[in-house]
Amino acid sequence: MRQRFAARAVVVGDREGTVVPDGVVDVEDDRITWVGPAAEAPDPAGAAATRLTGVLVPGLVNAHAHSPMVLFRGQGEGLPLDRWLREVMWPREARLTPEDVEVAMTAAAAEMLRHGVTTSVEVYFHPERIAAAVRAAGSRAVVANPLIGLPGFGTFDEQLATALRLAAGGDEVVEHGIGPHAAYTVPLPVLRDAAAAARAHDLLLTVHVAETATEGDELLAAHGVSVPRLLAAHDVLGGRVLGAHCVHMDDGDLALWQEYDAAVAHCPGSNAKLASGTARLRDMLDLGIRVGMGTDGPASNDNLDLFEDLRLAAGLARLRERDATALSAPEAFWLATGGAAAAIGREDLGQLTPGRRADLVHVDTDDIAFVPIGDPTDVLTHLVWSVGSRHVRDTWVGGRQVVAGGASTTVDEAALRADVQTRALRLARG
Repeated sequence: MRQRFAARAVVVGDREGTVVPDGVVDVEDDRITWVGPAAEAPDPAGAAATRLTGVLVPGLVNAHAHSPMVLFRGQGEGLPLDRWLREVMWPREARLTPEDVEVAMTAAAAEMLRHGVTTSVEVYFHPERIAAAVRAAGSRAVVANPLIGLPGFGTFDEQLATALRLAAGGDEVVEHGIGPHAAYTVPLPVLRDAAAAARAHDLLLTVHVAETATEGDELLAAHGVSVPRLLAAHDVLGGRVLGAHCVHMDDGDLALWQEYDAAVAHCPGSNAKLASGTARLRDMLDLGIRVGMGTDGPASNDNLDLFEDLRLAAGLARLRERDATALSAPEAFWLATGGAAAAIGREDLGQLTPGRRADLVHVDTDDIAFVPIGDPTDVLTHLVWSVGSRHVRDTWVGGRQVVAGGASTTVDEAALRADVQTRALRLARG
């Protein structure tokens, strides 16, 4: 199948902030074959033509999420991370059924697609049901089987074996990885074995790192080093490692992330809501550390709107550095597109360039919030600071339309909302 998309402008999603006015994107099957000005476009040769009145941007990549937690959205409001987990989340999660997870993930995937998020990194229970939900909604995901010592989810060895079994059946739509929760909840030998398995099979290993100021206190007392140094010492770093949050990292910790080419999932919304802190985003980028934007779970953000997080990332970076140039709008948008794709090791996603997957998002510009535009880069400025996901009208994944006119084409959102409501009340009551 050949398709041609023409738009007022095409935002490539690279770090430089390339914008092509009056642009065209050609697609064959699920890949982009050509991008450029309409005046220079090749003969479409019978391609189905779609003319868009707004701008075309890459599908956003959510580098860290626990999306089935839509079941717990808003629960535990006002609690710090440790109490939020132990008093609210973990007791409810112990009552989860596989069906709960599949219904919740289907609803969450549809929500993200309406926000222009076409790919997410998911770390949550019942990964097979998460994968089924992602396929039903028409999105993409890297589904990392969690390793955590909670009742009812098997031993660490069983959890790792499940991750490796699932990884053998992954594809370009659902890739599987390994998700040990954190160094303070997973024994160091288990982390080491998980990392070795991830390297052996080229899987993404994602782990919470230095999210709060105090989470590593017991490890520091026992071992005398920070969590990042402890991970390096136990051969956890190396390969496709993605550290979630990475808020409390000193110069030495960041140097290790640079040395091992480990990536960071930056979650400013969750970090702010749980008062975890403000990550050293500018320092990370200056060191060449790969960073991608993440929402975290919808119970700790409390949404899956990556546009909101990229705006918050830019604002917090400028505030932290007391410098209005600390993170530009093009760079912020890149952190949710091409930068996030690089952070998770998926160079086939995140940018509108030939050879990448045809994950496309149409953002309506017929709004006072999208003027004036005197220069092509104003498009990115407005995308970051003025508009956002409420202007997403259409979404395609691999060239297949999954959102049309702001509504899902693949699932019944009203029925999902009712189902999530019923299940969430049951889990809360126990």
